Amino acid sequence: VSGALKPSIEIFSTPPILWPAAPEWDNFVKAWQQLNSLRYLANTAALAAGAVVLQLLVSATAAYALSKLKPIFSNILLFLFLSTLMVPAIAYLIPQYFTVIHLPIFGISLIGSWWAIWLPEAANAFNIIILKSFFDTLPNELIEAARIDGANAWQIFTRIVLPNSLPALAVVSMFTIFATWKDFLWPLLVFNDPNSLPISPALYQQAIAQNSYQPQNVLLAGFVIATVPPLVLFLIFQRQIMRGVVTTGLKG
Repeated sequence: VSGALKPSIEIFSTPPILWPAAPEWDNFVKAWQQLNSLRYLANTAALAAGAVVLQLLVSATAAYALSKLKPIFSNILLFLFLSTLMVPAIAYLIPQYFTVIHLPIFGISLIGSWWAIWLPEAANAFNIIILKSFFDTLPNELIEAARIDGANAWQIFTRIVLPNSLPALAVVSMFTIFATWKDFLWPLLVFNDPNSLPISPALYQQAIAQNSYQPQNVLLAGFVIATVPPLVLFLIFQRQIMRGVVTTGLKG
């Protein structure tokens, strides 16, 4: 924020200046107009929304199956999910890239489409563990009563489990939004069209573009703008997030 308000000469001054003598608030206006911030924020919001929908669909159903349906070898499946958390995310980069350039079974390329972002975000072992731990706290008597009344597994999931799991779903949704919002390297690899980029890689591309020089203070103002939406979301839903953190047993 301090750099976004400084004149360009003060950004590189020695010794560093903590706060500018005359803050240039119009740098935010320049960043909004010159960097096409609205378009890139809209791209980022669309990517985050799609990731949340797929994440809740895949993670919630997987957690429900492990917690309440108890498939064969469910403990082994849970161990396999947990074991993926020990692998650094960067290790998935190359196989994930080869997967999206030639999607198995379908044989199509997802490069340049938003599905290249959405599909890798659809499953997350950590979120599955969060939801499973919450589903485990739901009384089995409630599930059995619904079965006696003739409800099938899907009806129990949609009418009983999900409505009683809103705090955990809010936590998973926020984690997914934050992960998608801050993702930098993967969108930079899979998007060919600069107009489709989310805001962080889009600002980076404008910073290194030879034909479009942007002052450092304007770029810093753009990055400040990029951080505002997730901060606002957290402030709005902090009660639900903290409640979900407590009820799912997460610490730290």
